[in-house]
Amino acid sequence: MTTQETITLAVVCNNHFAVLLAALLKSLDLNHKSPENITLYIVDDDLSDSNRAKLTRCVTSANITLRWIKMQDAIPRNMIIPMDNSSFPISAYIRLFAPYFVDSKVEKIIYLDADMLLLEDISVLWNIDLQGHVLAAAIDRTEKVSNPWGGIKNYKELGLDPESKYFNSGLLVIDMPLWRKLDITNKVLQCVSDNKAYASFPDQYGLNVVLANKWLELDPLWNCVPMATVEKPFLIHFIGRKPIFKLYEHNPAYKELFFHYLNQTEWRGYRPRRESSRLLRKAYNLLNKKATSFLRFIKVRH
Repeated sequence: MTTQETITLAVVCNNHFAVLLAALLKSLDLNHKSPENITLYIVDDDLSDSNRAKLTRCVTSANITLRWIKMQDAIPRNMIIPMDNSSFPISAYIRLFAPYFVDSKVEKIIYLDADMLLLEDISVLWNIDLQGHVLAAAIDRTEKVSNPWGGIKNYKELGLDPESKYFNSGLLVIDMPLWRKLDITNKVLQCVSDNKAYASFPDQYGLNVVLANKWLELDPLWNCVPMATVEKPFLIHFIGRKPIFKLYEHNPAYKELFFHYLNQTEWRGYRPRRESSRLLRKAYNLLNKKATSFLRFIKVRH
């Protein structure tokens, strides 16, 4: 790799997660020390003009360029999002479409969930050799597909080895041409559609089924959850209850790190929310997903 290569990233965000993305952007901004330029695609899930402007101002480095894409433009028109029964928003599927909404000349991309903090230079992850794999990811705390919590409950019916490792889809390093060649997006969407009763974590479920034993495992420091006690993680992934809620109950040092970066943005002084806003958002996600999936299905059929 030459020092002139551009690192390409993608993330999706709505107004609910804007404050989380602000901390991620600032951590990316401050911890990228190597000379590569960065292009970050932000899929805009109905962000307000105010939040979009504030997020843009989180980045001060001249080496980082933000490219905004409306969510409806990020989803290929011929692809139907399954009407799964989870409370995850439609935007959870956006990672599957990155090889289609990013510039076709880009050969590799790193997808990040908005609820993350980067504590290591992103170039370290970028320089990892995929070794011919279509995807690299870090192991999930579920660890194996046979784990009854969060794994693949019907792994036996699918013919999967119970010892197969199970990865978290929040951070993905993707070989773009190979992904498209293998038609991974359509395979995952079909897998989720065929197994809705088991897809509690829909996109993650589908990716782990389709790519079982066919992915490159990253150092677990690239996906430290808030329940962890690792002192120097490369990346913190705030799964579950986020530090923006009053009832956050996990590693306090990770919460301090989150607010260290957030307080260097226009969300400085932010006060955590009550739990009710999180529960209302989950209910909204479920209803909105069903309505949107149905409308897209009608459009594709006609």
